[in-house]
Amino acid sequence: MNEALPGADETGSYDRLELLLEAVLFAALEPVSMKELQAACASLEGIGRAEIETALERLAESYRERSIELVQSAGGYRFRVRERFSTVVQAAQPERPARLSRALLETLAIIAYRQPVTRAEIEEIRGVAVSTQIMRTLTERGWVHAVGHKEVPGRPALYATTRAFLDDLGLNRLDELPPLDALRELADLPAGVELPDAERARIAPPADDPAQDPDVPAGPDAPPEQPH
Repeated sequence: MNEALPGADETGSYDRLELLLEAVLFAALEPVSMKELQAACASLEGIGRAEIETALERLAESYRERSIELVQSAGGYRFRVRERFSTVVQAAQPERPARLSRALLETLAIIAYRQPVTRAEIEEIRGVAVSTQIMRTLTERGWVHAVGHKEVPGRPALYATTRAFLDDLGLNRLDELPPLDALRELADLPAGVELPDAERARIAPPADDPAQDPDVPAGPDAPPEQPH
């Protein structure tokens, strides 16, 4: 039988707003945007963005000495295990992640740096055909989705990365992507995959990127800034 924590009732010493935010963030499977947090707190009178941000700062501070931390990621907030405890967590969950093929990583890198981009444009850069299985895998993993159609004959689908892609990379915005050279070394991409600076300069966040929402604070994947 579960027992309530002492003082954790509606009128006790615990801050009700912090408890509500903690519950929402703990239950979420992905980062929760400020708009979503505001909607969750709609039942509390006199609670706006400023009060929520202050409560998030206090909540982050309360976890400072714990193995869990509150961070900003992919335009929202989430709890995660601190990096120094990742080895312990992996040991408790020994399932090995599926190995990603070089062709899939090449395709993902091109979409990330050239989005929105058509399948034909990806094939032109890679110099080989992009299989339907690769596009299906990227879509099923939640990293890529269609954001529209290019106004050319046939109206091919335009692909871009998702918020989940940023979250899995621990990024908050697309402009935090590493230089292509660093990504090439990480993914062992061939030197033939080149993206000029002019192309990188035109990168725009995907259609569902919450970082474009003025109600979502921008910033690195780090705990909310503490008040001075």
